[in-house]
Amino acid sequence: MLVGRTGELHALLDAMAHPPSVALIEGEAGVGKTRLIREAVGHPVSGPGRPPGARVLAGACPPLREPFPYGPVFDVLRTLEGTVPERLNPVCGALRPYLPELANQLPPDPALLLDPQAAAHRLFRAVRALLAAVSPVVLVVEDLHWADDGTRDLLRFLADDPPPGLSTVLSYRREDLRSGALPLGRAYRHPPGVTSVVLPLSPLDVAGVRTLTAALTGRDVPAVTARRLHERTAGIPFVLEFVLEEPGELDGSQGAVPLLLRDAMTERVAGLSEPAAAAVHAAAVLRVPAAEELIGAVAGQHGEEAADALREALRAGVLHDCGEDRYGFRHGLAQQAVYEGLLRPDRRRLHRRATAVLAAQKPPPLVQLAHHTRKAGDLTAWQTYAEQAAESARKLGDAALAVELYEGLLDDPRLPEADRARLAVRLSRAALFGLAHRRSSRLLRRVVSSAASAELPDGVRGEIRLNLGLLLNNQAGRHEQGRLDTELAVDELHERPELAARAMAGLAMPVWGEHPVTVHAHWAERAEELAARHGDRALRIAVRGNHLTLRVCLGDGDTVRGEAEKLLADGRSAAERVELARMCANAADAFAWMGRSADAERFRDEGVRLAGAAGAPFLSGIIEGTALRMAWTRGAWRGLAERARTVLADAPGVSGIASDAHLVLGLLAEVRGEWDAALEHLDAAALGDPVNAPAPVLAAASAAAVRIRLERGESDEACAEAARALDRVRRKGVWGWAAELVPAALTAYRRADRAPEAHDVLAEFTAGLGDRDAPAARAALAACRGDHSRAAEQYAALPAPYPAALCAERAAEGEVERLRAAAARFEALGAVRDAARCRSALRERGAGAPPGPRRGRRGYGNELSPRERDVARLVATGHTNREIADVLFLSPRTVEQHVAKVLRKLNVSVRGEVREATPDGAPDGGPDGALDGGPVDSGRTGAIE
Repeated sequence: MLVGRTGELHALLDAMAHPPSVALIEGEAGVGKTRLIREAVGHPVSGPGRPPGARVLAGACPPLREPFPYGPVFDVLRTLEGTVPERLNPVCGALRPYLPELANQLPPDPALLLDPQAAAHRLFRAVRALLAAVSPVVLVVEDLHWADDGTRDLLRFLADDPPPGLSTVLSYRREDLRSGALPLGRAYRHPPGVTSVVLPLSPLDVAGVRTLTAALTGRDVPAVTARRLHERTAGIPFVLEFVLEEPGELDGSQGAVPLLLRDAMTERVAGLSEPAAAAVHAAAVLRVPAAEELIGAVAGQHGEEAADALREALRAGVLHDCGEDRYGFRHGLAQQAVYEGLLRPDRRRLHRRATAVLAAQKPPPLVQLAHHTRKAGDLTAWQTYAEQAAESARKLGDAALAVELYEGLLDDPRLPEADRARLAVRLSRAALFGLAHRRSSRLLRRVVSSAASAELPDGVRGEIRLNLGLLLNNQAGRHEQGRLDTELAVDELHERPELAARAMAGLAMPVWGEHPVTVHAHWAERAEELAARHGDRALRIAVRGNHLTLRVCLGDGDTVRGEAEKLLADGRSAAERVELARMCANAADAFAWMGRSADAERFRDEGVRLAGAAGAPFLSGIIEGTALRMAWTRGAWRGLAERARTVLADAPGVSGIASDAHLVLGLLAEVRGEWDAALEHLDAAALGDPVNAPAPVLAAASAAAVRIRLERGESDEACAEAARALDRVRRKGVWGWAAELVPAALTAYRRADRAPEAHDVLAEFTAGLGDRDAPAARAALAACRGDHSRAAEQYAALPAPYPAALCAERAAEGEVERLRAAAARFEALGAVRDAARCRSALRERGAGAPPGPRRGRRGYGNELSPRERDVARLVATGHTNREIADVLFLSPRTVEQHVAKVLRKLNVSVRGEVREATPDGAPDGGPDGALDGGPVDSGRTGAIE
C-alpha cells in the first residue's frame, strides 16, 4: 500500500502525462522511491499516468566498483528487441557495438570518429534518436548516485534536449553522491517546453506509520505503538516492513535487527576511519542523540580529533544531524545494529565512560544514568539511579515513565528481596494513573502471593493489594477479582485507617460488579466515618468524591452538584487536585448516564484540565470515554466513529475506557443497519463478559442487543436478553441506568404477546424511579406510558435529538407533515434506517415528495447520491441485496439498480471491490457523511410499542 505520497504521486503522474518531462526523485535508502515509481508507471495505459501507448523502460545503476559506461541506459534499450521501427535515423547505427541484440534492426555503423568527445556526442544523439523513434516512452533510471560519469552525462544530455515523447524519471540518494556532487553533474534547469519536477521524499509521520502498519499486518495498531514504531524506524517504509516481520514487534518487544540492515550498517561503519568508527560506536552506546562533546568524550576523543571524526561519520550518512547540536542515528534500528555489533567488553567499557561523563552534568540525566549503569553491570548504581528517576518522573506527572522504571526494577531477579516490597508499593501507587496494567498487575500479584509476602507487615501488603485491586477494577476491567483484592485489603489495612478508607471508597463505586446498591452505600458510609477521623484533606476529597458519584446514580444530582462545586473551590495541594480530577471524571460519567448534560459537561471540562495537569492518562481516558457517550446523546455523530476508534487504539486493553468506545461504535452501527458489526461491538463493550462489565454500559448494550434482535425478527432471543438485563438492574437497584433498557424490553414483551410482563416491568420502573432526579429515565418513562409527544419534548430538552426524533415519529401517528419532519431529523443525524422507515411510510401514503412546484431532481453525475452512498456502505460491509432492502425499506429490484450504479460510479466490477474503492473502507452514511464517528448514551429509547 502506498502511504503518505498522494501529492508526490499526483505530481509524478502529471509530469509523465505531459512529455517531454524530467522528474527527479530524491530520498534516503528505503524511503519509498522505487515504490512511488512503480505505482506511477503501473497505472493503466489509458489512465492519467502517461500518454496512451507509452512503454516503460526501467533500469537502475548497480553499485559496481567499476561500472560499465552507459550500462543502465543500454540495459533498458536492449529490451526493445523486436519492437524497433524499420525506418530509423542513420545516427542510430552508432549503437550497434553497444546493442548487439538490436544489430539487425539498426542502421549501419557510421564511420569511426577519432575524437572521443565527438564520438560520445554522436552516441548520445543515437540514444536520443532511438528513444524518439519508439516514443512515447517513460525512461526510468534508479539509483543515480551510483551512476558512472558517462551515464550521468548521457542522462543530462537527454534531460537538456529530450525528444517530444520522452518522460524521464530519475531517483537518487543525496547522501550517497560523491562529496559536493549533484545528481546530473551540475545544477539542472529545465529548458523551455520541458515539464520538470523535483520530488524529495521524506519519511512517514506517525499517522503514516500507523496506516502502513495496518496495511502490512491487517491490524489497526494503537497510536502509542505507532509512535514507538516511528521512533524505531524513523518512518522509513522499507525499515518498517522488515521490523514488522519480527514476532512480537507489535506487542512492544524489541525484535532483532533485520539481516540486510545489519549487514548494511556493518559495511558502512567498516568504511570509516578508526576515529570516525569510534565516534559511531559511542553514539550507539549513548542511544539517544547527543552533543559533539559528549560523543567525543565517550569515544575517548577531544578537540579537533573529535570534530573531524564526527564530520566524517556525518558525511558518510552513518550519523545524522538531529538539530540543536545533537547527533545520532537516522532510526533506532540503525543504532541497534551498530550496538549489537560491538563485543560485550567494549560495550561495558563505553557504558562506564558514558556514566562518568553524564554523572558530572548538572542536573544529572537520571534515566540515562540508570540505563548505562545497568548495561555496565553496576547493579547498585543502577537501582539508585532508577529509583531516583522514577520518583522524579512521578513528581513531574509522568506516570508512564515512573511505571516503566519501577517495572524494570521489580522484574529483575537480581533485585534484593529486601527492596522488592518497597518498590512494589511505589509501583502500585504510580500504576493507578497510567494506562498500562498487564505487567504491573503481574508483578504486584507476584509480590502479594509469594511466600515472602507473609513476612511483610499487614499495612505494606494491604497497600499493595489495595492498589492492585483498584488497578484490576479500573484499567483491567476484572471487577470480581478487583473487588476481592480490595475487600482483603480492608482487613489488612486495620492499622492504616486512611488507606482502609480509600479501599472502602473504591468498594462504594456502584458501577463495579453486580452487588446491590445498598452494599455500595454501606461501604461509602464506612469510608466517610474513617475519613472524618483523619486529617488528610486529599483523603476526604477522595472518599467524598466517590460517595457523591454514588448519590448521583441514586438521583440526588442537585445536592451533589453544589457539594462538588464547593470541593473544587477549596482544592489546593497537588494531591488534592489529583483527587478532584478523579471526582470530576466520575461525576461527569454519572451525570451523563442520568441525562444531566450540562452538569456532565461542566465536570468533564474541569476534569480534563485537572487530569492533564496531574499527568493522569487513565483519568483523561475515562473522561474521553464519557465525552464519546455525551456526543452520541446530543447527536454529534460526525467523526464520532473515528474518534471512538482512536480511543480504542490509544488505550488498548484498558477496559474502563474501551467499553465506552465499543458501546458508541455499536450504537452507530445499529442506526446504520449494520447489525453484525453492532453486535460485535456490544459484545466487546459488555455482553461478552457481563460479570466484569460496567453496570450502566451493560444495561445500554443489552438494550441495543434487544432492539437488534427485534429488527431481525428474533422475538424469543430479544425477550431472553431483556429478561437477563432487567434482572441485573433489579439486583443493582439503580433504575436510572435503565433509560434505554426498559423501553426496549417493553417493545419485546408486547410484540411477543407478553403483556402482563410488560405491565409488571413498567410498574417496577415507575416505582424504582420514584422521585429521583434522572431526566433521561423520566423521558423514557413518558415514552413507555405512550405519551410520545411529552417524551419527545423531554428528550429534546436533555438534549437527546435521536430519541426525540423517534418519539416524534411515534407521535405523528401517520400524519404526513409530521412524518416528513421526523424523516428530516433522522437525515440530519445520519440515522439511515430510521429515515428510510419514514420515507417508506410516506410512500405508502402516496406522499413521497413534499408538495409545491417540482424543481427536478439533482443530478449527481459520477458522484454517489445520498441513497447510493447508503447502499454502497452496506455493500462494503457485506450485506446482500435482500438485507439492504430490509435495512433501507426498499424493494430488492430498486436495490439491484442502486448497486449497479454504485459499481459503475466507483469503477469496480464486483461487490468485494467496493470497500477498496472508498476512501475509508466504506462510504460515509448520512448527509455529507454525518454518521462517521463517536461517543454514547441513548439508542432507540423512544421507539416502543
